[in-house]
Amino acid sequence: MDIALSEIEAAAERISKFAVKTSLLRSSTFSRFFQAEVYLKCENLQKTGSFKVRGAGNKIMKMAESGQKAPIVASSAGNHAQGVAYSATQCGIPSTIVMPATAPLAKVEATKGYGAEVVLHGTCYDDAYTKAREICDERGAVFLHPYDDADVIAGQGTIGLEIMEQLPDTDIVLVPAGGGGLLSGVAAAVKQINPNVKVIGVQAEGADAIARSFREKKRVCTDTACTMADGIAVKKPGEITCELINRYVDDVVTVSESSIYAALTFLIERNKLVVEAAGSVPIATLLENKVDVAGKKVVCVLSGGNIDISSILMVLQKGMIARHRWIMMDVLYIPSSTSMQKILRTFSDVGANIFSLNQEPTVHPMDMNEHRIHIFCEVKDQEHEGILIRKLEEDGCRILTDI
Repeated sequence: MDIALSEIEAAAERISKFAVKTSLLRSSTFSRFFQAEVYLKCENLQKTGSFKVRGAGNKIMKMAESGQKAPIVASSAGNHAQGVAYSATQCGIPSTIVMPATAPLAKVEATKGYGAEVVLHGTCYDDAYTKAREICDERGAVFLHPYDDADVIAGQGTIGLEIMEQLPDTDIVLVPAGGGGLLSGVAAAVKQINPNVKVIGVQAEGADAIARSFREKKRVCTDTACTMADGIAVKKPGEITCELINRYVDDVVTVSESSIYAALTFLIERNKLVVEAAGSVPIATLLENKVDVAGKKVVCVLSGGNIDISSILMVLQKGMIARHRWIMMDVLYIPSSTSMQKILRTFSDVGANIFSLNQEPTVHPMDMNEHRIHIFCEVKDQEHEGILIRKLEEDGCRILTDI
């Protein structure tokens, strides 16, 4: 199967009525840091907060154009739910979204706010999917798949059209990949416009079904999909998407969880952009040097910005630790009348800023006379962190860090 460029262009015309053409921003910080021209395609600023409205909108509007007015049913715990709800409401078509009972309240309320009926069922996506199929049968409704659908893929491909219009001399496009709808759509558009542009998919190490499928040149499903990037935590990639990815994509790489955390904090701190974990994986790719981008014009597709507000503090903390800006450490030492003063003086001399310090009981110490304090502090970078730890060790302390 193929997705013709004309279909993607038709999709762009359809969704222009309610989706926005998102900005392509040049990041001077990332460009300098990675010795490349780095651009950010900001789908986190799209309607509903992610790219999903493009595919859902194209599918639903195409149905409406052909006179189909059957209600829409979808299963989702996040962005697809909101994209379907918003698009269906814009077209005057009723929609029902089945979400796991464990879905964050903010996402449930947002989906309701876009006009959908929300049914909470089960504890995971598979439970919600099964229920959604039951509702389809009961109501004579149409099930809208989140990625394995030609019209949905064409809608996602409109991002590729915009990139090539906004930056015709693009060299590399980095795209998050979960089920493959976004990656296959963008690749189909970009490659049919300019086959010389490299399109590279990015997955989390713990959810790598697309990467395995690409390597083996066949659809591979995994038993688990474990990553904080829930938007790309997919065990079963699409059949259509895998075929298109094998045809158009140059490579698929994976990134670590710590790099995803670091990328999120980088985007907030340096670019003032709130991006969800799935949307930050292209930046994580650059941090890990998985792709040679030196001297190239690189577009990073930031696929969404619907991060759970309640998790931002945890994300920032882990991100700053991954970037060697914050340290959580246990300092084990032999107590004396001056030992604590000596430890605190070391932090002061080195220029490390202590956020908190707590005395804790020692568990199975090498020396029963050891005492333990837990310190949360700020340093400048990895080199500065190393200087602090070496100095404490020179003073006779043992250091255990949380990485």
